[in-house]
Amino acid sequence: MITSAIIQKSQLEGAHRLDAEYYQPEYLVLRDNLKKTKSVRPWGEIEGKFITGPFGSEFNTENYVQQGEYRYVRGKDVKDFFPTEEDNVYIPKEDYERLKKYSLNEGDIIVSVVGTPGIGAIVDSTLPPAIFSCKSTVYRTKSINPFYFIAYLNSSYGRKLLERSVRGAVQTGLNIDDLRNLPVFLPDSAIQEGVGGVVKNAKKLLDESKLFYFQAENLLLEELGLKDYKARDDLSYVVNLSDVKSAHRIDAEYFQPKYENFFPQLKNQSKLKNIAFVGRGSLIDPRYYSETEGTPYLRGGDFSSGRIERSRLVYINNFESRNETKVSAGDVVFALIGSVGTSALVEKDFNNSFISNNTGKISIKNKQEILPEYLSVVLRSMVGRWQFDRESSQTAQPKISDSQVKNFSIPILSQLTQQKIADLVRQSHEARKKAKELLEEAKRKVEEMIESKK
Repeated sequence: MITSAIIQKSQLEGAHRLDAEYYQPEYLVLRDNLKKTKSVRPWGEIEGKFITGPFGSEFNTENYVQQGEYRYVRGKDVKDFFPTEEDNVYIPKEDYERLKKYSLNEGDIIVSVVGTPGIGAIVDSTLPPAIFSCKSTVYRTKSINPFYFIAYLNSSYGRKLLERSVRGAVQTGLNIDDLRNLPVFLPDSAIQEGVGGVVKNAKKLLDESKLFYFQAENLLLEELGLKDYKARDDLSYVVNLSDVKSAHRIDAEYFQPKYENFFPQLKNQSKLKNIAFVGRGSLIDPRYYSETEGTPYLRGGDFSSGRIERSRLVYINNFESRNETKVSAGDVVFALIGSVGTSALVEKDFNNSFISNNTGKISIKNKQEILPEYLSVVLRSMVGRWQFDRESSQTAQPKISDSQVKNFSIPILSQLTQQKIADLVRQSHEARKKAKELLEEAKRKVEEMIESKK
């Protein structure tokens, strides 16, 4: 739908921006609503401190360590409300000490300024000692309740007005002045405390959700006798030519002893193809994409956290399905390219969704024998991750085929154990769902307050 707006020369905000996108009617309505509250100030006029991240040259990403005490929060780790805890990277203590002026404090607000600019997250006490990258800017203040402020930044007002300020075409971004100029709605401290309390309660539920899932995975590894499993780290090893021919692989990584010694230990294992159908999705022409309505179209980025998220979903609208692949509740989706091995259980909300051609699906043949929640935990545990790592082709962009996934080894535990694991997964999903509802409530409270003062 084509929209237009007539802008007076006097309204060009000092002629800092002349592009038509900046003056879209949607943005002008949001700006005017804020002005009418008479409780708005530019972000830069609120007492506090903006801190930009270190230059890329100050830390070499080759220095990442697998596990550690000191986390490195990348731009892609900044998600709505809270930094993600999936696919974390860590840095050595000496690098953390050297870059300590970029360390994060409880209550800091992190805003992504490159890549997908404008996403805001808050640091709370659960984040370990960490520094942040040059792709984010941190704001530190005691003048505003940070948990209220993160609700404002994630509301339609904060998000859309930051989106309005994004610059560039190929590489989009925000600079410090863009952040300073953002209009911020400032209700009294009691109201800020109330909204902030909703966000805090949501964080508690998210922590509970993670704990339930940790217990599920821990139970799986205990039952498999792998809880304290330590992989061998051989610097060299010998492989028979017959093994190379059988595997149709010649890369050394595939034949690492940690794999050769690990998989034969799995109890009561079965090939995935014996218990489930495995396939891949279909490419759908972008002209059928919609941001707001239609059938969800699941891509790898939509479940990078291990759960399917709605925040960046694309929908398929006015499209007649022919042979395009769809998923049902209880299926498992997984990434075939890029973040190979990322997977998620399809819940009822996403029943009958399309999946992209870079996404695979696993449909269990008999859900009385193999519970979907149990299989999803197996695939996300070291049992599944190592098979994805081993089988994927380490080219410029890692990839795996659905035919390779069909041959994964899946341990089949007793129905009683599977049920215990499934119950923990369901509790995890329920706590997360309630947390998401509270975060939506916090955003809605902010928006309703602003619009009640129009």
